[in-house]
This record gives sequence, structure tokens and C-alpha cells, in this order.
Amino acid sequence: MTIEKSLLEDLQKRRSERMLGGGEERIKKVHAKGALTARERFDLLFEEGTFQEWGMHVEHACHDFGMEKKTLPGDGVVTGVGQVNGRSVAGFAQDFTIGGGALGQRHAKKICDVMDYALNCGLPFVAINDSGGARIQEGVDALSGYGQVFYRNVALSGLVPQIAVIAGSCAGGAAYSPALMDFLIMTRDNASMFICGPQVIKAATGVETTMEEIGSAAANAGISGNVHFVADNDAHAIELVHELLSYLPANNLDNPPHMPAENINLEPDPVMDTLVPADAKGMMDMMPIIQRVVDDGKFLEVHQQFAPNLLVGFARVDGIVVGVIANQPKVKAGTLDIDASDKGARFIRFCNAFNIPLLTLVDVPGFLPGVQQEQGGIIRHGAKMLFAYCAATVPKITVIVRKAYGGSYLAMCSRDMGADVVFAWPTAEIAVMGADGAANVLYRREIEAAEDKSAKRAELVKEYHDQFASPYMAASRGMITDVIEPSTTRANVSLALRSTLMKSETRPPKKHGLIPL
Repeated sequence: MTIEKSLLEDLQKRRSERMLGGGEERIKKVHAKGALTARERFDLLFEEGTFQEWGMHVEHACHDFGMEKKTLPGDGVVTGVGQVNGRSVAGFAQDFTIGGGALGQRHAKKICDVMDYALNCGLPFVAINDSGGARIQEGVDALSGYGQVFYRNVALSGLVPQIAVIAGSCAGGAAYSPALMDFLIMTRDNASMFICGPQVIKAATGVETTMEEIGSAAANAGISGNVHFVADNDAHAIELVHELLSYLPANNLDNPPHMPAENINLEPDPVMDTLVPADAKGMMDMMPIIQRVVDDGKFLEVHQQFAPNLLVGFARVDGIVVGVIANQPKVKAGTLDIDASDKGARFIRFCNAFNIPLLTLVDVPGFLPGVQQEQGGIIRHGAKMLFAYCAATVPKITVIVRKAYGGSYLAMCSRDMGADVVFAWPTAEIAVMGADGAANVLYRREIEAAEDKSAKRAELVKEYHDQFASPYMAASRGMITDVIEPSTTRANVSLALRSTLMKSETRPPKKHGLIPL
């Protein structure tokens, strides 16, 4: 039996109508802003011809405030599954051309259906947010829809990677679904994300503010830390999604997409011997060290604008995917403060959930001192770093480059915190406090009694370092695996990663630990 031509023509007509979203005029308005439509964003995300749409023919009839009945094709959201670099990925893209992409009951059901599929099939999930918020006309049904989406965000958490793209408006309750996901990418010019806008803030508090101050990409990435990446435009945002996915497994039962080199490069890198300043107090940039350890200098930095005194991101070492955590002495001397502790702990816990080995590079003088830090809860926030490292069961490789003082030495994954291998450079100084400060405390009377106080202080500082703070002292107590030449760092890290990839660690059964939130 042959299908009637009219039926096929009708199907094609219906598909064509829905491909136009809210119509050509609304599409032109989106393009005029330099933005893309929902379907154009998916065209960039998925390999050509691989996207299978879910719920194209769902539609909803609603009334606007003038009680005029309107039909919303697709109910303002495109959902489905497609291929990204040969792997299946599920997702949704809200369509601002249809009812402003507002979320209603059927809109939410479409999202929930594809999230359930991602959960059951172990697929990464990508959400492209561009919505005017809850559909007011649907009242509590719209709020219920958000609740159902949030519930699934939590169900997916730790099971599959979740990536949110903020490509337009994301206001009020709508902001909480991205906030529950693992990584947020926000476009620089056409996007905003906030709970209460400037007018609401002024009405409630009397304070005048602007969208730039509270809801822009700059504010969310650099001040609040809500956003991990800022994209120049929609195409750049999708590029970042692709790059992120290239380091991530499909789910928590899968291994990261390692591409182990057949032959490990064991050649020394003499440049590494020149990267630590002769002056122990001199300013140092950790980024060149990271770039020389990882393959081809490629380091996908996460949270670049937030808490820059701590660097985190993804890379490969001889093809093995790693999550890198490193102090950045260029900023706040590399101290750990409230924001850096939150940033580090969150990244460590993500890597642990998805079987990504951790490489920690240490140059930390301590936790940042100050009244604001103490009153802001640096104890509680710093404890998150301790908790995250202790709870992590993935391979943990630590390299102490320079300073490692006090509690921050522990917070940067010492042997006592479960590091599998700890290397130290000869320039490392591991102690309760810096040699200068310790000499002033321990040898104050000797210094004061000396004729040449500066010379005596220098002598005692060296004595303290040699006796109590040198890497050989820590190594003599089994706290350092080996003291290595900086030039051999990449080779040593690569070998350690290969030997720990099959690591298996069992912890006592419990529902979950209680991280100090």
C-alpha cells in the first residue's frame, strides 16, 4: 500500500510551518540583535542530519491579556537528541519567537521528557535558555512546570554532565534550572540572568541599579560567579559546549574520552627550570607552568573571571584527561579566599563525579587574612576544599612548586588529604608558616641581640628553612613521593597518571557526606 501523496504533503507542510517558529518577522528581529533562533543554535550544536526532534507537533492554545486566542506551535521550545562528535547528546532550546519562549505546562513536559531520556540512557544534557519566564496565563501550572524541571536537574546531577547556555533572557525562577547544572555559558551582549530586576529592587529596597550591575554576563561571571564562561555570541557559545564535551564522559559510569599516546614523552623540558623567580617572594605566573605540563599548551580554563587567584580547568597529559587546580600567585599572592574555595571545591567535586583525574599545582602562602573574610565565613568555605579533596576517589596527583604553608598546604591536596602521588620541586617550602615569619617568632631574641640584625635574620631564615621547611624534610617523613627537577614534571605527572588510572577505592557505605555548604 502506497501512502497518499496528500498525506506526505500535509506532513511536509506542518514541518515547514514549525521550522519557521514564530514567523519570519520575529526571526528577522532576532537576527537584527545579532542572535540566532533556537533551531539555528541546534544546527550548530548537532552534526548535520543527526538531530531527532521530540514533540515538534505539540502545540498549545492560550489567551493573551487581551483574551485573544493564540496557538503556540511546539509550545515555545525545541527538544530532542542529536550527535556531537559522534556521541549522542540530549537537550532543549527555548524559542523566543514563540510566545517569548515562556514556560508553560506542555513546554515543561517536553523538557522533562527529554531529561528523563537523558537520565535513562546516560546522555549529556545541554539546555539553551532564552525565555521570558513563566507563562503568566497558566498560573500555578507554569510554576509546577519549573518545579518538575528542577527536580530532574537534581536527578541528573552527578549522573550525566549538564551544560546550560544563557543566550537570552533568564529571569526569576527560570534562573534556577541553569544554576542547578554543572556549567553555565552566557553570551556577552544579548543575555541576562537575574532573580529580581532593577525595577523590583528599587521598589523593594529603594536602591537604584542597572541590568549591567546585576544581570549581565560580566556581573554573573566576574562578581557572583554564577557563570563559568562568557561567549562573544551564540556561535562562540556552541563552540564552548563542543570543547567542554570533548573532555567529559557521557555519564558517571563511563570513562572520560582519554586518548592515550602510544609513547609517553619522557624528554625533559629545560624551560621549566627557569619559571620560578630567584627571589622566593617574586611574582610568578602559574599559567606557563600549566601550559608546559599539558598537551600542546591547551588548557580550557573554567571560571576565568571569578576568583582568579585559583585556576581550574580541563586539559590532557599525553592524552589523559585531567582536571587542573592551581594557585595563581599573580593574584592575591595565590591565597585561598572565600570565592576561590567555593570555586575549587565545586570543580573538584565535578571531576570526582565523572571519573576525571585531578592534577594540583601548589604555590599557596595561606588563606587570605582579613575581617571580611573571617566574618564572611572563610572557615566554612575553606572547609569545602578540604571536604572535596578528601571525598574524591579519582587519581590525585599533586606538584608543590613553591610555597605550601599552614592549613592551605592541606587544602591543596597534600598526601594526608588522599593524594596518591606528591611531587615537590627543590624550590618548594612546606611549613606551618613562611621562613621569614617563623624566624621572627622562633629567633626574635637572637635577632634583636645581633649587631647586624639583617645578616642574622637571613642566617636564621636559612637555618629554619633547611631544618623545618625544605622539601627534603617533608620527603624524609614520607609526605612527599619524590623531589623532582622541574624539567621532568610533565614526564613524572604522565607516568603517575598512567599508573593510577585503574585506581579503585572503596569507602564505607552512606547516603552522602555533609559538605559544609
